[in-house]
Amino acid sequence: MTESRRNERSSPTVRSSSIKRFQQALLVWYANNGRHFAWRNKSASSYHRVISEVLLQRTRAETVSAFFPQFVRDFPSWRKLAKAPESTLRRYLRPIGLWRRRAATIRKLSREMARRSGRFPEERAELETLPGVGQYVANSVLLFCHGKPQPLLDINMARLLERYFGPRKLADIRYDPYLQHLSLQVVTCDKPAKMNWAILDLAALVCKIREPKCTACPLRRECKHLGGLARMVGKR
Repeated sequence: MTESRRNERSSPTVRSSSIKRFQQALLVWYANNGRHFAWRNKSASSYHRVISEVLLQRTRAETVSAFFPQFVRDFPSWRKLAKAPESTLRRYLRPIGLWRRRAATIRKLSREMARRSGRFPEERAELETLPGVGQYVANSVLLFCHGKPQPLLDINMARLLERYFGPRKLADIRYDPYLQHLSLQVVTCDKPAKMNWAILDLAALVCKIREPKCTACPLRRECKHLGGLARMVGKR
């Protein structure tokens, strides 16, 4: 038996009823507590949403939000972005770190997208051949450009899902079969974009790495992490 198969069999089984309750609680919470960012506006184009995800990798949303409106005013399309000098891109990207590498990658991607008239391929294998497009950005393209439910799975989403449903087995979330399948299950609903945003916002605002605000969490009644904390307190 392969290692991935052993991990998949030993991972927790998640019932559809549990996922349904998770989805319902999160969407209600998000309607009242979700964060507001320009790329989430109804008027935001698929370009706005995909380029925001490129910028958001390993970067706090609030940091990107500070310069994003001016960024998309100056570069309102892939074609305009492709014409920008790399030095200009570096100036915009300096606040989020690794600006030289990011500027070079974004410039390559924008040139390729300008060549494609702004149309992303629909197949994942082809998507991931584009500059700067790995699993996460490919998921965002499939979600925002092609309307396919896909998870914006990063370490924050992973933390929330694991605390609520149970831990993964592999260190790298990109290859863990349990977490990959689970994250797709939870965002497969009528509002996959909002479901993704709800998970990410709850992870950022409530289900934090350290000192999570468990008493304010809409998932606290069934959360495995909170149950574990309660048992630890009881043993003292």
